Amino acid sequence: MTIDAIPAEPQFEVADSHAALFHALAEPTRLALLQHLSTGEHRVRDLVEHMHLAQSTVSKHLSCLRDCGLVTARTEGRASWFALTDLPRLSDLLEVADDLLDTSGTTLSLKNHRNHENLEDGDL
Repeated sequence: MTIDAIPAEPQFEVADSHAALFHALAEPTRLALLQHLSTGEHRVRDLVEHMHLAQSTVSKHLSCLRDCGLVTARTEGRASWFALTDLPRLSDLLEVADDLLDTSGTTLSLKNHRNHENLEDGDL
């Protein structure tokens, strides 16, 4: 068995913006909102009805997604319409995430991951 040499320099850069983006994508409700917005532009009212959530909850999640540049908003009268900023790149990112998970051979469970402090070493 050979041990690969450890590279002297990191092979990629990490920025606070990456943490903010992945934080936005880490919330299942926000992912569901993004998925619904992939069907087209929607008013907050439509999203509230579709998600069966309070308007304040939907607005809070949309604000996070907007701050991260994942969605845009436009005002029409008293209504705010939300849309994905870049559907092809978001789709690509999620596809790469699927590929990474497939390559790792790890089966993830959100329930277990959220309770990771209760897991033994090696459990996931």
